[in-house]
Amino acid sequence: MLQEIPIRYINPVFRPPSEAQSLILPLTNGCSWNKCTYCEMYTAPQKKFAIRDEQETLDSIRQLGEQFPGQIQRIFIGDGDAMVLSTRRLMTLLAAFREHLPQVRRISSYCLPRNVRNKSVQELTELREAGLTLAYVGAESGDDEVLQKVSKGESLESTRDALVKLGEAGITRSVMLLNGLGGKALSSQHAQNSARLANLTQPEFLATLVVSFPQGEARFRQGFPQWEALDQHGLFLEIEQLLQGLNLQRTVFRSDHASNWLVLKGTLGAEKQRLLAQVKQAIDSPQSARLRQGWQRGL
Repeated sequence: MLQEIPIRYINPVFRPPSEAQSLILPLTNGCSWNKCTYCEMYTAPQKKFAIRDEQETLDSIRQLGEQFPGQIQRIFIGDGDAMVLSTRRLMTLLAAFREHLPQVRRISSYCLPRNVRNKSVQELTELREAGLTLAYVGAESGDDEVLQKVSKGESLESTRDALVKLGEAGITRSVMLLNGLGGKALSSQHAQNSARLANLTQPEFLATLVVSFPQGEARFRQGFPQWEALDQHGLFLEIEQLLQGLNLQRTVFRSDHASNWLVLKGTLGAEKQRLLAQVKQAIDSPQSARLRQGWQRGL
């Protein structure tokens, strides 16, 4: 008989693909910014941003330890950005994990650059030492014009600053970029400046997703009315330009999200030329490049 998990979820619930085996524990509901026009994750009325009651969360952690002793090894703390919480509150919750779920080996969270701005490297180091070891940062682009048009509320410099602080604190950084976000007109500068951001920060993980709008483009086009979507060929050219511009020492690169036509996996810079060769094949001879079919992209 299945046990009821002592966590109050407000659907829909999201997590990074690599957290498929993790317990998802929401510390907030929704996203503290929630103005990015490309993002549909937290636009539903029931996902209005709110910080969850601390005692409710502490009770959930205690009950999890009682019901699943020794079984939970990875935790993803949600929703859109648990790092908006104060360092004090995060430390209290991380201490509860250590007390009631001592077998947990990894705790991770989405992280908006704007919310790292209010935390010092010392505070971030304390959070890492308390168990928060991985942050997923949706940079989306390193180009300020693209970021402004999609209401990201960030710049290359603000994202760079956050990634550097996280790195100095020893928190592993998984950075996400959106292939096609700049459309046809801004594709080149989007690729070039995204590569620049990665080069300046040397994240441990770097991933690309293809921008998509399952609920339609109306919200996105309010701030970017002239946006023209890249076709498959254009997306490959943009990825090629990004890879050419990357000068990374040891970063795990992934372009394997369901939205991507071409699956790419490797370590940069050791496997840069192999990855470029795969992209070149997709550009020149897509029929032989083992691309995903449209129905396989799960959008």
